[in-house]
Amino acid sequence: MQISEVLRNKGSAVATVDPDISVSELVGDLARHNVGAVVVVDNDAVIGIISERDVVRQLHERGPELLCARVGDIMSKTVFICAPEDTIDSLALTMTERRIRHLPVLDAGKLVGIVSIGDIVKSRITELQIERDQLESYIEQG
Repeated sequence: MQISEVLRNKGSAVATVDPDISVSELVGDLARHNVGAVVVVDNDAVIGIISERDVVRQLHERGPELLCARVGDIMSKTVFICAPEDTIDSLALTMTERRIRHLPVLDAGKLVGIVSIGDIVKSRITELQIERDQLESYIEQG
């Protein structure tokens, strides 16, 4: 299954933030959008990604004053991306090897979605259920 199909099922909405907002504002955005990570964009260009995990780790290191810091100062600047034509299996491998949970989806340099490890697992479970149903049908007809 391709990522384009995952996006077709889940939608292409992506929560994004500006690198100049405060971490406090970011926390509000994460809660408001009910997401675990947001893509950091500047003039529609992806320049980073930041997750709840990033915030928690920085909070542990820097303390409460972190909430006044800029997102651009703590975001992950190395952003692993994927394309709509990539497969679930290839993303599962990338996410496992890189120990990442979210991948922005870019098409011709334009942000068109985001996939999480949860999306990958859900898609894989759906694929397995379809295969099981097909095998059961084959056996019953058989």
